[in-house]
Amino acid sequence: MKRRRRQQKTMEMGSDGRTWTRGATIGKGSFGTVSLAKTTGPNKRRSYLPPSIAVKWTEVSDSYSLQKEKEILSNFSGCPYILHCFGEEVTVENGQMIYNVLLEYGAGGSLADRIRNSAGGLPESEVKRYTRSILRGLSYIHAQSYVHCDIKPQNILLVPASSLIKKRRKGEDYVAKIADFGVAKKVQQKWKNETPCWRGTPLYMSPESIAHNSQEPPSDIWALGCVVSEMISGKPAWSCKPGETRDDLLQRIGWSHELPRIPGDLSNEGKDFLKRCFVRTTMFRWTAEMLLHHPFVASDGEDIGELERICIFLRVQKR
Repeated sequence: MKRRRRQQKTMEMGSDGRTWTRGATIGKGSFGTVSLAKTTGPNKRRSYLPPSIAVKWTEVSDSYSLQKEKEILSNFSGCPYILHCFGEEVTVENGQMIYNVLLEYGAGGSLADRIRNSAGGLPESEVKRYTRSILRGLSYIHAQSYVHCDIKPQNILLVPASSLIKKRRKGEDYVAKIADFGVAKKVQQKWKNETPCWRGTPLYMSPESIAHNSQEPPSDIWALGCVVSEMISGKPAWSCKPGETRDDLLQRIGWSHELPRIPGDLSNEGKDFLKRCFVRTTMFRWTAEMLLHHPFVASDGEDIGELERICIFLRVQKR
C-alpha cells in the first residue's frame, strides 16, 4: 500500500494552483510510459486541465525522442481530430528527474480495442464516422507539412464527445483522434546521415515505404486504407499465406503487384474508397483532402458533436 502511495505522488501544476496525481500505467511505447493521472485542486473556470489526463513520461536523460514528439504535437493544437497536448512538466520522483508530456485522455481506449471487442468488425456507419475523423486529422497534419508514419488502430484513440451534445446513435459518444507522433517527420525530410531507416509498423506500411524507404503523405493514406479494411472485417488487411514468413509478406507488400484485402461485405462506396487508398503509384493515390469528398465519408447526416467541434476549430483558427 505504501508503494502505491509513492507512485501516486502529487505534482504542482500551473499558476492556477491545480495539481495532478500519477495513477496506473495504461500503456508503454518505445519512447515512454503512459500513466492515467487525475487533476485536483481549485476548480477555476480558466483551468486548462480536465479532471483526467494521460501523462507520457520517461527519465530526462532518455527524453530526447519524447521531447521531439511534444514539439511536433505543438503544431497541431488547434485540430479537434488530433490528441491534444496540454504541455510538458519536469518532476523529481524517487531522486530521478522525470520528463512528462500532458495529453488528452482517450477514455474509450484505442481503435484496436474497439475492433478486438467487436466480434468480427464494426458497423459500416461507425467505420464511416471514424474514417472521416481520421481523414480530417491527416488533412491537418499534411497541411502542416508533416507525415505521421505510423497510422494504425493502436494509434487512434477514442475520446468522449462533449457531454453537452445529446447522443443520437450508438457510437456517437466517442471521437476518433490521431495519437502517438513518436516517428512522425517533416515532409521530404532526409534521414539523418542518409542512413536508411524504416518508420512505422510493417503491416500498415506502404509499398514505397518498404521498397524505397520513402514515407510521405501518400504513405499515411495507404495505412488509413489498411485501418478501414480492418475496422470492417475485424482482421488485418494483410496476412501471411501458409508457409510464408514475415519477410515473405514484406516482399509481397513492397515489390509485388498485389493489393491489400478489400472486405467483400463492404458497400460499393466503401470498396471504391479503399481502391483510392490502395494505389501503388503514389502520384495517383488520393490525398486526404480528396478522400474527404468521397461519397463513403461525405458529411451527409453528420452528427452534431462533429459539427460543434468544427465550429470551435474554426473559431480558434480565426483568432
